[in-house]
Amino acid sequence: MAVKTVNVGFDTFVREFVDLDKDETTKARSSREWLYDQLKGFPVNVEDFPKLYSGNEIKGFGSFRRRTKIRPLDDIDFLLVFSGDGTTYTEYSVDEVVLNVPESTEKLRSLCNDEGKLNSIKVIEKIKKSLSNIPQYQKAEIHRRQEAVTLKMTSYDWNFDIVPAFITAEDNQGRSYYIIPNGNGKWKKTDPRVDNERVKNTNQRFDSNVLGFIRLIKYWNCNSSVPKISSYLMENIVLDYFDSKYTWLGRKEEIRDFFWDLKSSIYNSHYDPKGIQGDLNNLDFDTKWKISNLAGNCYDYASEAIEFESQGMHKEAVEEWRKIFGDDFPEYED
Repeated sequence: MAVKTVNVGFDTFVREFVDLDKDETTKARSSREWLYDQLKGFPVNVEDFPKLYSGNEIKGFGSFRRRTKIRPLDDIDFLLVFSGDGTTYTEYSVDEVVLNVPESTEKLRSLCNDEGKLNSIKVIEKIKKSLSNIPQYQKAEIHRRQEAVTLKMTSYDWNFDIVPAFITAEDNQGRSYYIIPNGNGKWKKTDPRVDNERVKNTNQRFDSNVLGFIRLIKYWNCNSSVPKISSYLMENIVLDYFDSKYTWLGRKEEIRDFFWDLKSSIYNSHYDPKGIQGDLNNLDFDTKWKISNLAGNCYDYASEAIEFESQGMHKEAVEEWRKIFGDDFPEYED
């Protein structure tokens, strides 16, 4: 599709190539709610399935939950939260937590190692086996992947990633955490509530413009000519950028200024807002250098595009934005 103005170009680009399709999103949410209902019934309908955390059995997390996911819709993540029933935890590091299950908690105890330590792989396998007994999922692909059970329906393009979790009691600072599998049979700490709240609050502070901005930058990241930054790190780099701002200048101006910021901030530390993982920016120097150079070029392209548009040179402006976002950004039409 060709356009006559930059604004129409952005609107078309975002609608057709960046944001999730609305009909597909509605279908995904409906299928997710149906799956929620099946999972909530497992303690009653599945033999020896452990008790879930009543009233808070499901916790959404990930970019679909935060509304920062871009096309294609490939996975939907959520936590399946179990009741601890007297279980305690010992933390050796943020990535190695051991759950100690009392003998009185029989259903969880059956998923433990010999010494009473809850085995996260066994918990994942219990969920996996339970899902395979649902008639509607008999033709689905169900397998264990690191900390999650992945459910792939033949009728949908996306996966459901189901992560077992426990929520801790509050510590002496009044904080609680979710404990999820670490991929090797033990557990680790996380807290998706912090990420969810950070995105929501930043978006509200800038009049609901930040979610769409994050998605645009994620598209650029996924389709640029340099090594890709992880989606979660990219999201936090954008949020760190907005932490230092007070007003929204406009989509095009913010893109320009973000690239100016990224040129130097890619070399900086970007800390986990949950206070768990420390510095998220573990990119090597060569990767940072390539991203910095491209960010500098994109700043120049955006600056030129804004200047061209201010002079009524719409064709030239569109061509500059296409240098940043590629051929999916619409061409100019006379």
